[in-house]
Amino acid sequence: MSATPGAVLITTDHLVPGDEVDLLLRDAGYATRHRPLRGARTEDDLVTALDGAVGALVANEPMTAAVLARAPRLRAVVRTGVGYDSVDVDAATRAGISVSNLPGINANAVAEYTLALLLAQARRLVPVATGVAAGGWPRASGVELRGRVLGLIGYGATARAVVPLARAFGMTVLCTTGVPAGQRDGSVRFVELRELLASSDFVSVHTALTPATRNLLDADALAAMKPTAHLVNTARGPIVDEAALAEAVTSGRLAGAALDVTTTEPLPPDSPLRGVEGITVFSHLAGQTAEARRTAGLDGARELLAALDGRPRHSLNAHLIPPA
Repeated sequence: MSATPGAVLITTDHLVPGDEVDLLLRDAGYATRHRPLRGARTEDDLVTALDGAVGALVANEPMTAAVLARAPRLRAVVRTGVGYDSVDVDAATRAGISVSNLPGINANAVAEYTLALLLAQARRLVPVATGVAAGGWPRASGVELRGRVLGLIGYGATARAVVPLARAFGMTVLCTTGVPAGQRDGSVRFVELRELLASSDFVSVHTALTPATRNLLDADALAAMKPTAHLVNTARGPIVDEAALAEAVTSGRLAGAALDVTTTEPLPPDSPLRGVEGITVFSHLAGQTAEARRTAGLDGARELLAALDGRPRHSLNAHLIPPA
């Protein structure tokens, strides 16, 4: 019997021993090790989980330079999602570790969820349900999406999937510039960020977290929005200055916000977002449908096998790693 090619760590919480992903990796000869991420995890715990692993199929835990330096056998990391800001790609490149994400893997799920949040904000569904549960019978009116302006920050796969859904509701769609003309949807008007913020009734965030977008929506940007506008964020928490957002909604300078992502997850007890009427925080569920989870798991496993075989399809850095 030939020796196993090594162990693979799986931390994505919806992937479990014996599922399709597990069987796919084991059939390829790899031993699997499941350490699901549920909440915070220390650096030492992650290093222990990575001990001896040649590959990792990971959730959002921080794969820092310090962690990667203590995983000498690791050769490939695959994020079972689109964002990869939790992985130090530069450090991985220096260590010869391929890092992949799965572009557009959950675009449909996140797009549908975005529309759900828009509807929830427009019709005040969460506070109404909370009021009924508390014994009341709230009857305040909401607004319709038809005729409203939706501003999309970012124009990746998810934002593009939002466009036809929003237009089906009768919304006008704006998007920030920076998109090559050949990739633009003729039904979308592309404007500078300041104009988008000032013109939109709803602003939805769909851009990646980078040094340039960290705190992009700060107090100054939020002040440019209409006082009747709502903010929706299904991208990354640190793109929004949470203290500034809480102050803007509390003071009435902004109508409200629905956030699926926060700077720290799970939401800490001392978060400025807690207890703010008009702000609803969800638990990073935008891409978590049965269909998207299955596709992400299987595509992630296939990408990991390809990367370990030296032929990744979606590596962010393989082209920068010198041949062994």
